[in-house]
Amino acid sequence: MTRFRPCIDLHAGSVKQIVGGTLTDTLNDPNLQTNYVSSDPASFYADLYRKENLLGAHVIMLGPGNEEAAAAACEAWPGKLQVGGGISDANAAEWIRRGAEKVIITSFLFPNGKFSLQRLQSVLAALDNDVSKLVIDLSCRRKGDDTWFVAMNKWQTLTDMELNQEAISLLAPHCSEFLIHAADNEGLQQGIDHDLVRRLAEWIRHAAAGSTSSTSSPSKPISVTYAGGGRNLSDLDLVEELSGGAVDLTIGSALDIFGGKGCVFGECVAWNRGRDARERKGLD
Repeated sequence: MTRFRPCIDLHAGSVKQIVGGTLTDTLNDPNLQTNYVSSDPASFYADLYRKENLLGAHVIMLGPGNEEAAAAACEAWPGKLQVGGGISDANAAEWIRRGAEKVIITSFLFPNGKFSLQRLQSVLAALDNDVSKLVIDLSCRRKGDDTWFVAMNKWQTLTDMELNQEAISLLAPHCSEFLIHAADNEGLQQGIDHDLVRRLAEWIRHAAAGSTSSTSSPSKPISVTYAGGGRNLSDLDLVEELSGGAVDLTIGSALDIFGGKGCVFGECVAWNRGRDARERKGLD
């Protein structure tokens, strides 16, 4: 079943909601479009998620100057948050020691924009080959009507990896989750990418089926979280319908706790509790 996944996006040390397509390497870029800057620290949101037992929250460091805030969030809810942004084989294990449940990796896997399996293996080696501690971020941008390419460097640089069945099947054995921001939709509150959500569900189920031998029972599809364009609670229904419950949804800028007017945080909490209750009863 689809779940609401919370987030903590960090920019220049503050919790912010940013229009993804405007983010660059320039810290004070005048073209950066920001929907919300919180007066509360990252630890406030981590503690809020802890109180509501909202699992699978991702903390994304968008550029430098965010390490202290991310560490404070992990301290507020140790062992339960996923940390990404600037993660490599040099610091992945350190973030686990600092309290992250999992690390999220993107740009390090694409030197000069080209995918490197060797780099992926080096990150896993740093994590003692524990795939349960690794999330692969395949955030992407649309290229054409039905094609997406993985984007790196704050979603500004397209890599050589098309986000498709081949990519998901290649990477699924090396991680416990995928995180996919639709960068062209991120922060706009204009709706999710229906096609991408639908395809993600297809790809993830196919990857799980392909990893199953003829003598074993079907494996559970790997977790995948979609972010980008979520406007209201009905988008959770929509993602559940489009994906058959295989894809989770992050809602950011539309949430009232981030200054949004489209979605009430408490309603998202209630959504998850309702799905948890149904799952306990064995309902589809």
